[in-house]
Amino acid sequence: MARVFVYGTLKKGQPNYKHMINTAKGLAKFQGRGRTVEKYPLVIAGKYNIPYMLNIPGTGHHVAGEIYSVNDQMLQFLDEFEGCPDMYQRTLMRIEVVEWEGKGDTGEARAAAEGIVECFVYSTTTYPPEWVGLPYHDSYDSSGKHGLSYILRESR
Repeated sequence: MARVFVYGTLKKGQPNYKHMINTAKGLAKFQGRGRTVEKYPLVIAGKYNIPYMLNIPGTGHHVAGEIYSVNDQMLQFLDEFEGCPDMYQRTLMRIEVVEWEGKGDTGEARAAAEGIVECFVYSTTTYPPEWVGLPYHDSYDSSGKHGLSYILRESR
């Protein structure tokens, strides 16, 4: 199992969460909530209002999201869904645990409940330069006050 941190449309209550709970695509088990240890710019960009975490460590905010434990099948689905490695790149990032629901008495589970875990995160280094000038967010909600509702793929 791999650990993945999601900050955008794959979170609970967001437009693409349905993929995280679709066992035909693989298994994803919610572990808890967290935020990036380093600051990153989270922008909403493009004509479909897609959330992107720009891979510019030290700029922006500590981005909030959810931590999942996923199997290889789900990780492969997420790579395809996120257009990895062209649109997004999957990299390891340090995530500060804010709330932990993960079960288990292993040393790893205890450490996670107490602080920082490494997770795969889909961020991007392949973006138009003007995106750096967009407003930075610390968390994402498709129906947030930014007014930039995400356009589902099936509606494009």
